[in-house]
Amino acid sequence: MGKAYDADVLVVGAGPVGLTLAIDLARRGVTVQLVERNDACRQWPKMERCNARTMEFFRRMGLAEKVRAASRFRDVPMDVFIVTSLVDPPILHLPYPSVTACQAEIRACNDGTLPLEPYQIISQYTLEPLLKAVAEAMPNIAVRFARELLSFTQDAKGVTAALAGDETVRTRYLVGCDGGSSTVRKQLGIALEGQGRLRTIHQTFFRSEALFDAIPIGKGRHYYFPTGTLVVQDDLRHFMSNRGVPPDADDPAGSIREFLGIDVDIEVLNRSTWNQNLLVAESYGAGRVLLAGDAVHLVIPNGGLGMNTGMGDAIDLGWKLAGTLQGWGGPNLLASYEAERRPIGLRNRLASGTAAAGVRSWMAACSPDIAQKTPAGEVERARIRELAFVGQRISHEMIGTELGYRYDGSPLVCAETGTPPPDESRRYVPTTWPGARLPHLWLKDGTALHDRLGDGYTLLRNGRGSSVDTAALERAMRATGAPFEVVDIDDDHVRAVYERDLILLRPDLHVVWRGDEGPADPQTIAAVATGRN
Repeated sequence: MGKAYDADVLVVGAGPVGLTLAIDLARRGVTVQLVERNDACRQWPKMERCNARTMEFFRRMGLAEKVRAASRFRDVPMDVFIVTSLVDPPILHLPYPSVTACQAEIRACNDGTLPLEPYQIISQYTLEPLLKAVAEAMPNIAVRFARELLSFTQDAKGVTAALAGDETVRTRYLVGCDGGSSTVRKQLGIALEGQGRLRTIHQTFFRSEALFDAIPIGKGRHYYFPTGTLVVQDDLRHFMSNRGVPPDADDPAGSIREFLGIDVDIEVLNRSTWNQNLLVAESYGAGRVLLAGDAVHLVIPNGGLGMNTGMGDAIDLGWKLAGTLQGWGGPNLLASYEAERRPIGLRNRLASGTAAAGVRSWMAACSPDIAQKTPAGEVERARIRELAFVGQRISHEMIGTELGYRYDGSPLVCAETGTPPPDESRRYVPTTWPGARLPHLWLKDGTALHDRLGDGYTLLRNGRGSSVDTAALERAMRATGAPFEVVDIDDDHVRAVYERDLILLRPDLHVVWRGDEGPADPQTIAAVATGRN
């Protein structure tokens, strides 16, 4: 006999995406081994912002407030400054609200246009240990650092993985969340397509107890210079500088002070280089081996779509793996992962490239006069201000990209005739069009409708929907064995925004089907929803 299974799923890579996938699988009753080749969590930042959709995911996992509590970015605004130094008047100041202000705005809005949760600034070196502690506390996850994947083979019933130290692990599925240089992707022979190594960036990570308080021009998150950026980290004491040229090797701290134009103590902690890429994998897996996160998409950080797109991968994959392992999911359930998420990877790659081009549009136009305190300098700064007001905003106003993605053409979505609402980057258009995320609304008692919905499928009956005969659809869904519940909402406002009396939702709150009457073919709808059709 072959080796017994050590777990249902082997997740390779304990970054934010791998950790989130492992936690979500465990919540759904799946056993997981999570292996990471490094012996500790990342010490330097790679990402520092969970966007609104990621925070909605964390809320459903019960982690949103834990994530927010780990960051000092609650009342600090997300303002963006275009500057020549941190002490001279900014060329352009773009104000963006703090988490606290966003939460107040969300509480006062009930038209479906805003997310349930706003963004959260949290550095990767803070988020990873937080998620690691959550995973380690769950009985059906084995978190194993300093365990490098060397190779794997797969057969009709599972995957056998060889780890460093002459160890073999046998699982039913393997998911590679192991980053841009993914061992798993390479061993599958899957190529990346798109534009690679567009530009080399020199990054300096440093600590300064005095810098944030000493900035006289205003407090915010991003400070853009003609030749680079300064990014404030979650504790307001660590910072990341990204530049096209390296700092002085003999005096990196002095070089950073000169770049910023402010004289404060700086302790350089790490220097590295990275390449700007716009790449998506040609496939998101093969057989029982799947890929997620940076292993399948590498984008430029402008717009914050890297890790956050990976979080969408993890959430999409988690419930589909669970359904397949638990037997209620049909053959299309897991197959739909690539059909749904690769188009989003391509969509977000385009959005990232557009955002980066917006920043470059004014940076590349800067002349040496930009910092001069002369009439020519004033003219140059006015010119750049106009360019940046258009180009820079593309990076920071992407709510439509974050919330408005739809799984058009998915085998798990019932197609609908007509014209779908537009997919816009800077504006989110709330809709229950099949494949879309269910818009957030507040109920009459002040609670969020999303919070009424469980981790399985939901038939949401709005307005007169509770009086519609849905017994046949309910029987068909329950016959699949999938987790399923019916939720009645007696609220005319909800019905008006959601456009239909009946909405069938997936575990990830994306719409499968909608209508005003019980469907004529409930078995087909249930089969589509669970991947059996």
